[in-house]
Amino acid sequence: MQRNFTAHAMQVPEHQISSRIDSFFQHFGIGTLAHSCGIKKTKGVSPTLLLSCIFSLPFLSLNLYRCFATKQDKDFAKDAAYNFLRSSRFSWRRFLLRLAAKVCAVFQELTSDDRESVLIIDDSTVHRPRAKKVELLARVFDHSESKFLKGFRLLSLCWSDGNSLVPLDFVLLSSPNEKNRTQGVTKQVDSRTCGAKRRQVAICKSTTLIGPMLRRALSAGIRAKYLLMDSWFGMPSIIAEASEFLPVICMIKRTPKVLHSFGEERLTVDAIYRKIKKRPGRAKVLASVVVAMNNGSSARIVFVRNKHKKDWLALLSTDTNLSDSDALIALTTIVLMRYLFLALEQRRNDDPRTLGLLFHACCEEMRDLDYLESLQRILTLTAENLPENK
Repeated sequence: MQRNFTAHAMQVPEHQISSRIDSFFQHFGIGTLAHSCGIKKTKGVSPTLLLSCIFSLPFLSLNLYRCFATKQDKDFAKDAAYNFLRSSRFSWRRFLLRLAAKVCAVFQELTSDDRESVLIIDDSTVHRPRAKKVELLARVFDHSESKFLKGFRLLSLCWSDGNSLVPLDFVLLSSPNEKNRTQGVTKQVDSRTCGAKRRQVAICKSTTLIGPMLRRALSAGIRAKYLLMDSWFGMPSIIAEASEFLPVICMIKRTPKVLHSFGEERLTVDAIYRKIKKRPGRAKVLASVVVAMNNGSSARIVFVRNKHKKDWLALLSTDTNLSDSDALIALTTIVLMRYLFLALEQRRNDDPRTLGLLFHACCEEMRDLDYLESLQRILTLTAENLPENK
């Protein structure tokens, strides 16, 4: 997908790409929006110009290092760009949320009110295997690989209508356990700045951040009907807190540590499944029951067939009136789609074809070879069709 996008971008003239980016900045008032989030000019180059130039780089098949290494014509030096990115006074999360709210408003105008829009919360691992002195670098547990990796955890909140996915908010997390951090706070910043708050939040448990993230998104005008989470967040305390904002749909773990009230008993998910009657045949939805959670609220557990194994999965919805048909499965599929997206992003980061100048030099060499090969074929065909010398 990335290669196709890059190839398409290379076919579009640079002035057209720049024109479309300028239109995007003007349509959403990004300069004014950035200024309202503290992204202001203190001296030198306009922050809107810096943001626009840095934003444009991948669409022009460039990165920040290559942009200056190849001496691209810019209205600013590389120090201005790096100082802009390193500022501790810019509220990037507020900027992203306000811009995302504007984008969501555009999508919502194009979407029927009957369509199921959702918020999705999930985390992924930002693997930094070669990093040594990155601030707050830590050993973090990767759930997909079931092992500790060196890097950070990215907790993200997104909005989706099943067609478009819009990132709303994120937190880059270190480890709350100081023993797992390979680096501490190395930069002294004013405690009143956004940078200081980011460092404080980075060592919090992710479960304590879900409620504030949802509150900020809804306060910004984001509209959604459900919140989707995977099994890592499907614990009773998290579900109870999140359901105060939106009805929750999540996968739940099959663990003996979590019990639900079913009838007169407190049972695990496995025990509930053994007690209920299943639908015959190859039905995707095997059964569903209403249970009481620890806080006394009701929830529906839907048991669905695991198409990858001869087993089943359990989905929980705090909206007991939600149908347990294909709509519920479709909503949950959106969560799993994010794992595919994250796997693709990880592949892009690890692929050796992204080795900066070497990669771009190879691309240029390949284009030269394609040209020479094409010229050789033309000359060969011409020679073959010329009349023989007599």
